[in-house]
Amino acid sequence: MLLSTYLTNARLILPQTIRHGALTIADGRIQDIGAPTQTGLDLEGDFLLPGLIDLHTDNLERQVLPRASARWPSRSALLAHDAQCAAAGITTVFDALCIGDIGFEKARLQTFKDGMADIQEFAAAGILKAEHFLHLRCELPAAEMPNLLATAIDEPLVRLVSLMNHSPGIGQYADIGRYQQMRASDGFSNAEIQTMVADLQASHHRHTADNRQMALALARTKNIPLASHDDRTEAEVLQNHHDGITISEFPVSFEAARTAKAKNMRVVAGAPNIVRGGSHSGNVSALALVQENLVDALASDYVPAAMLEAVFDVSAQNVLPLPEAVALATSGPADMAGLHDRGRIAPRQRADLVQVRLHGSHPVIRAVWRAGIRIA
Repeated sequence: MLLSTYLTNARLILPQTIRHGALTIADGRIQDIGAPTQTGLDLEGDFLLPGLIDLHTDNLERQVLPRASARWPSRSALLAHDAQCAAAGITTVFDALCIGDIGFEKARLQTFKDGMADIQEFAAAGILKAEHFLHLRCELPAAEMPNLLATAIDEPLVRLVSLMNHSPGIGQYADIGRYQQMRASDGFSNAEIQTMVADLQASHHRHTADNRQMALALARTKNIPLASHDDRTEAEVLQNHHDGITISEFPVSFEAARTAKAKNMRVVAGAPNIVRGGSHSGNVSALALVQENLVDALASDYVPAAMLEAVFDVSAQNVLPLPEAVALATSGPADMAGLHDRGRIAPRQRADLVQVRLHGSHPVIRAVWRAGIRIA
């Protein structure tokens, strides 16, 4: 049940400004924005911002495999993932499920199948804290990808499809030497790595082109937004734009991000890249992309808590005013996904809200509401 229909004494982060005020909430939506009064739930001067919207999180995979050899029960993993998202202020989650295996984690296919079933069931039962949608990540070189995508694309929770290619020598792993070092750190021998690289490159040449056309056609038929993944070159982005892809997700170079913006594509960057101070795989700095006004949204990628921290880091470093930084995690992703009922503190918007207090420069979440109901 609602703790209150009236939240007062808050620093409201509105689309263009920060205002000391109060909100009236009714039927899960913001009804009015006014001056603070002596009645209602006192937020003690804390920030109140829209619930965060995460277009890409792999966190479910982390809960399913907390250790490489320890697979966790799928339903328990989903509930833990959901609770972490809510505690991180994420009220709308796009669970990024990988379709296709190219030698990274054989268990990913099981995670996809279990995740689809569990999210469908739990969402229908209304037991998840955050609202969950599905983001289908299509691994183009994988032979099994087309059949798996065909079984999933009709699910109404599917709201985003991305095309990716994690073959060595491509995109994020263009530097094959670095790729080999990563596989070595995973415990593979040099001979195993050489075989893996040869096999994956052969699979890329065999399947990527046909699988790409199939995925593009299916997503267009269902009118689902399409994203590319790990764009590196101008030519890649131009081809994506030509094919009707409207979102460039995690571009790995300035060249790719600049080309995407020039073509009016939306750009998603990784929040962990900002929090850590750089890319974990040696690619372009997300903060540098934000500084150049090349980013429309941040995604948690693999750490839910990174979203809010990245927003306040961007503001603290004077890269963007706080309302504009907050928009990267709220209205920006909402607009990309066509979720026009959320992402802003404004009348008639859904009352997805996060109460935040700064401890020094670090944001601490004190409460989270989804549709006016407190979830954390």
